[in-house]
Amino acid sequence: MGYRVVVAGATGNVGREMLNILAEREFPIDELAVLASSRSQGDMVDFGETGKQYKVQNIDNFDPAGWDMALFAIGSEGSALHAPRFAAAGCTVIDNASLYRMDPDVPLIVPEVNPQAIDGYKAKNIIANPNCSTAQMVVALKPLHDAATIKRVVVATYQSVSGAGKAGMDELFEQSRNIFVGDPATPSKFTKQIAFNVIPHIDSFLDDGSTKEEWKMVVETKKILDTKIKVTATCVRVPVFVGHSEAINIEFENEISAEDAQKILREAPGIMLVDKREDGGYITPIESVGEFATYVSRVREDSTVENGLSLWCVSDNLRKGAALNAVQIAELLGRRHLKKADLID
Repeated sequence: MGYRVVVAGATGNVGREMLNILAEREFPIDELAVLASSRSQGDMVDFGETGKQYKVQNIDNFDPAGWDMALFAIGSEGSALHAPRFAAAGCTVIDNASLYRMDPDVPLIVPEVNPQAIDGYKAKNIIANPNCSTAQMVVALKPLHDAATIKRVVVATYQSVSGAGKAGMDELFEQSRNIFVGDPATPSKFTKQIAFNVIPHIDSFLDDGSTKEEWKMVVETKKILDTKIKVTATCVRVPVFVGHSEAINIEFENEISAEDAQKILREAPGIMLVDKREDGGYITPIESVGEFATYVSRVREDSTVENGLSLWCVSDNLRKGAALNAVQIAELLGRRHLKKADLID
């Protein structure tokens, strides 16, 4: 016996990745429905590499009654319209948009970090998936926080264009091509040229000078990990197609050495430590593509504070930053609550 599962936004980058990961992880599905807007109705999408294809249905006309769970990758506007409707019909929504993340009645889950928080999902029958940059960072921070208690985090992100969707990836490709042939590289999706450049601006600006992406990392880390942790972030878009990177500086209450941290991270769930102090002994974003792990490299002590570490964190943002985390939430929901089929912990 398995689950009746909906993937909404199935024609987008994250929705397609959700389908790939459900197939790869052999999630126990009795029936699968793939949804998108009316523009994609009737299109066919692949279910990973299983050879199966599914016809896209119009989400506006879909009846969610009798379905167990829906993985949403339809943006905040779509979630505002459809998530309450699905939830009220008894179909638990796992939402990738930012809309419900800070709602006190909606759990914000990274399964390696705060699995117990999912127990509050029945308040609205909605579970939120965090921001892509937050997800990978808290996976790396959690075991270190348990060991030495984090006081403060300073993070600079190097975020790939796939975080801005297909339009972002297309713009990087087109601008790069245009530059090589001498044509103009006019920005459209981004505020400035992204090819061969970096842009210290993701999402809208707030009154204090930070961006909404930076704000998300602050408040989501507090909600997921610990409200006492102080966080400051600078989020930067870089000309990489897939894979977010982060330079993270951490100040702890208690003493922790780089060697201790390496040992802890080596055993931590969801982490792959690749940290050799030699040429190439670290992970770059291109090597994370298609992988499940959150990679950590360059672990070292920061002598400028009493108990400080710096590290480099890389992950496939379409996977751990979005689709993989959503599927892991679905697995967690099945194990802890729905219990219709055996799911590996």
